[in-house]
This record gives sequence, structure tokens and C-alpha cells, in this order.
Amino acid sequence: MNLFRSCAVTMALSTALMTLPAQAQSAHQNVSGDPVYTADAPPAYAMMGDLLIARPLLIAATVVGAAAFVVSLPFTALGGNVPEAADALVAEPGRAAFARCLGCTTSHPKPGASASN
Repeated sequence: MNLFRSCAVTMALSTALMTLPAQAQSAHQNVSGDPVYTADAPPAYAMMGDLLIARPLLIAATVVGAAAFVVSLPFTALGGNVPEAADALVAEPGRAAFARCLGCTTSHPKPGASASN
């Protein structure tokens, strides 16, 4: 009888552990149906920190990046990498400041970027 109980408990625990990935998948389903908003709803403290600290710093980084882009424009034009410099100095901080949901840690994917990256 002791062997039977041990086997039953082992099987029950194994079955319960095997269902955890399916439960986690269903808990993280995208409610809106939009692939951009696949992140979980952030907690209130993350939203407040994002609103009061991160967004002003990202807006300042966008402004400073735009100024640096204008100053470096002659050199980047000679080097032929104006789109890369514009993306790195202006577009990425701007996307993080204005296109990301409040409290989220990731922003929208780059235009033309594949979803697998």
C-alpha cells in the first residue's frame, strides 16, 4: 500500500508540474489582440516611476540626441550613416519616451524590423 501511495503522489505531482507551462501561457495571453501590447499590465508603482522619472529623462535624451545629431550631421553624411545616427540619437529615445505604454519596459518594434529579433 505504501508503494501505491508513493506512485500516486509522484504521478500527481508530475502531472501538476507538466501543466504549469500551459497555465503560464494562458495567464499571459494578449487581452487586446494587438501584438504590440503583449506585456502584462504594469503595476501602479511602475507607472508612477515611468511618469515621474523615466519619461522626463527620455524626453531630455531625445532633445540632447537631436542636438548631437545636428552637430554630427556633416561627419555622418561624409561617412554615409545618417539613417543609423538618426535612429540611435533621436528615434530610439523618442520611441521609448512617446510610443511605449506607461510602465512598460519595451517599446514598439522598429519599423521594418522582423518580429523574431
